[in-house]
Amino acid sequence: MDTTLRWTSADLEVLHNDSKRYEIIDGDLYVSRQPGYHHQYACTQLSGALVVWSNQASLGVTLQAPGVIFADDDDVAPDVVWISRERLAVTLDQTGHLHTAPELVVEVLSPGSANERRDREVKLKLYSRRWVSEYWIVDWQQRKVEVYRRQQMALQLLATLYETNTLTSPLLPGFACPVVTLFDSLQPPARTQEAR
Repeated sequence: MDTTLRWTSADLEVLHNDSKRYEIIDGDLYVSRQPGYHHQYACTQLSGALVVWSNQASLGVTLQAPGVIFADDDDVAPDVVWISRERLAVTLDQTGHLHTAPELVVEVLSPGSANERRDREVKLKLYSRRWVSEYWIVDWQQRKVEVYRRQQMALQLLATLYETNTLTSPLLPGFACPVVTLFDSLQPPARTQEAR
């Protein structure tokens, strides 16, 4: 008999009373701290560019950290999503959660190997099997964006864009975002050793 604990969306309802972000992927619980300045700067800049384009194109909506409940054991909050109006009309529930994959999902990497592994491996597999059309990983420390696009049955890395490049997508006709605008010039201060 399998006694492995599998977390569900119902379990998350009990945990939402602190400042951490809780997500469930394939029944495993992932906990992360509230993101820092550089993470949020990249989210805000990219979200803003997508909102401006969405308002002009009237093809869909951009959301920051929406609840996406693919199943009871796959319940996540991506940093930014873009979803078409057609898909939104059939996926939004009464509590305001999405139950179908947005066309575009964006994750901005948080520092730490566990966070990076979650976004680059675990979430990549989740979004691939749940039929996300495009997945962008924004790395503010390396100042680059990795673009994954669905190629038949899976999301595949198609491009790595740097500050001299412009982010575009066939999903978003006419959208263009210079990658350099996603990263603030303010560098985090160097960590110093505490006095002993």
